[in-house]
Amino acid sequence: MNSSLILSIITFVYGLAGFLYIFAWVFKKPAAGQLATWIALIGWVGNTAGIIMRWVESYQMGIGHAPFSNLYESLVFFAWTIALIYLVIERKADNRIIGAFTMPIAFLAMSYAALRAGITSEIQPLIPALKSNWLIAHVITCFIGYAAFATAFGISAMYLIKQGRDEEKIGWLDFAKPLTLFIFMLLFSRVLLANNWVMSAIIALPICLVFYIIVFLARRMPEDFKNRLLAMFPEPVILDELGYQMTLFGFLFLSIGIISGAVWANSAWGRYWGWDPKETWSLVTWFIYATMLHARLMRGWRGKRIAYLSLVGFAAVLFTYFGVNLLPGLHSYGALGQ
Repeated sequence: MNSSLILSIITFVYGLAGFLYIFAWVFKKPAAGQLATWIALIGWVGNTAGIIMRWVESYQMGIGHAPFSNLYESLVFFAWTIALIYLVIERKADNRIIGAFTMPIAFLAMSYAALRAGITSEIQPLIPALKSNWLIAHVITCFIGYAAFATAFGISAMYLIKQGRDEEKIGWLDFAKPLTLFIFMLLFSRVLLANNWVMSAIIALPICLVFYIIVFLARRMPEDFKNRLLAMFPEPVILDELGYQMTLFGFLFLSIGIISGAVWANSAWGRYWGWDPKETWSLVTWFIYATMLHARLMRGWRGKRIAYLSLVGFAAVLFTYFGVNLLPGLHSYGALGQ
């Protein structure tokens, strides 16, 4: 059994864990939540084994490098980091419902790595620019930051669901939200799924429609059922603080990742910073989260404003990770075809 097969199996393990977390939340079945935790842990152990095996296989093939060199390997490590951070948070917060909003992200990362046409799971030799001791330090720190931001995204979504809307208003915001969602899904489809804008729109429209049907039905649920679902969430103040801690943790590692990347760039290309698309969007992402932390620490922002900034920040993370691969630059070795 090779590493690619093990990692393909782990995709379904993460999917099962995410399903059980959602099942435990919706149907209030603590036993399902406990089972989900064990399955998530098994998935993480299997993910770890797959990464180690892939590393060993690269040496057996005479290539000999850490498994962080292309999109497939980075997605596998991204899922591994999300699962690890979530399991630590679950133990700390003593609440398994967070898994319903976090483990599906790990599942989606693994699914995209396994199923997306054009991404190869074959172990490939490093290109010259990647042959550096900085590879491991740069990739690990960046993806720990990305995974922390992904976890903060899930927690922020929980906070916004828990708090709901303070008041019903009809105004420009009611038109801006659907438009914003469509634009986001259009860009998301263009980057990850489709090869042209027309196909991206064809994909984005039904996704937006399904989303608003779900929202429509959710608003018309019996109040006692909605209250029962939300009662299983941690208190808003706990979600707010936990989201802040995850953001601060991710910001620290993203900062280290950017610094290590700059040192690596100087070694590989003779300059610390060249405004390559990847570098530029990494800096944009860093500024978004820096603004968020500044607003909280210096301006006292809490609650919904910080939660919305967390969503915006994670959208920037996704574009930094995937979107810039569509642009020409020195980081094109991370393109979707690799």
